[in-house]
Amino acid sequence: MKRAFFGLILLLTLSCKQESTPKLTVQEIVDKAIEASGGLMYKTHGTSFMFRDRKYISQRKEGKKVLQRITYLDSVTIKDVKTNSGLTRYFNDTIVAIPDSIAFKYANSVNSVHYFARLPYGLNDKAVNKELLGEETLKDVAYYKVKITFDQEGGGKDFDDTYVYWFNKTTFKPDYLAYDYHTDGGGQRFREAYNERYVGGIRFVDYNNYKSKDKGTKLLEIGKLFEKGELALLSQIELSEIEVVKN
Repeated sequence: MKRAFFGLILLLTLSCKQESTPKLTVQEIVDKAIEASGGLMYKTHGTSFMFRDRKYISQRKEGKKVLQRITYLDSVTIKDVKTNSGLTRYFNDTIVAIPDSIAFKYANSVNSVHYFARLPYGLNDKAVNKELLGEETLKDVAYYKVKITFDQEGGGKDFDDTYVYWFNKTTFKPDYLAYDYHTDGGGQRFREAYNERYVGGIRFVDYNNYKSKDKGTKLLEIGKLFEKGELALLSQIELSEIEVVKN
C-alpha cells in the first residue's frame, strides 16, 4: 500500500515538472541561436574571409551595411560593393558601368555568400517569417525544426524560396539547414555544418553541401533522406583567413 502511495506521488511530481517546463516559441529558439553564435557581436563587428579565391568583407559605415567581394586577377583587382542603393563595380579603384541586370545578379551573389557566413543572425530580419514545425532527430541528436519563408517586400530576389533549419535542442546552434530554389529548373540543397570555430566571438562553420537525387523531393522530408544516406554530396563550402574587427 505504501509503495503504491509513494509511486503515485512520484508520478504526480514528474507530471507537474513536465507541465511547468515552459515550451519555447520559435522566436525564442532563434534568439537563443543568435546569442549562442555571436549575439551583439554581429551588430558591432565586421567580418572578412576568403571563399573560393575571393575575399568577402562585411562592415557598417555610418550605420549602413556595406558588403564587398574582391576578386584578384593578374593585372586587375575587381571589387563589387553592395549597399542599400545597389551594387557598384570597381576595376583597380575605377568605377565601371555594368547593365542593371548584371549588377542585380552580382548583388544577389555577394549578398548570398555573406548571408550564409553570418547565419543565424539574418533570421531576425523584418521580411523573415518563422514557423516551428516540431522536433526531429538527426544522427541521434534532437533538434527543433523551423521553417523560414520571406515576405516579397524586403525578401530579396528569391523571396519565394523556403528554408528549413535544425537547431540543436541543447546548444541551439543550427547544425543543419535546407532550402529549395526555383532557378535553373529548381531543386533542393541540404547543408551539414562542420569545422565549427569562433573568431572574435562569432561562430563560423563550413558545410557539406548535398543535393537531392530526385527533383520531386519534398523539402520538409529532406532531413529523413539525409538520415538514410540518400542525398548526394555536391560540394564543400569552406571559409578561410577569417577576421573579425570592430566597426
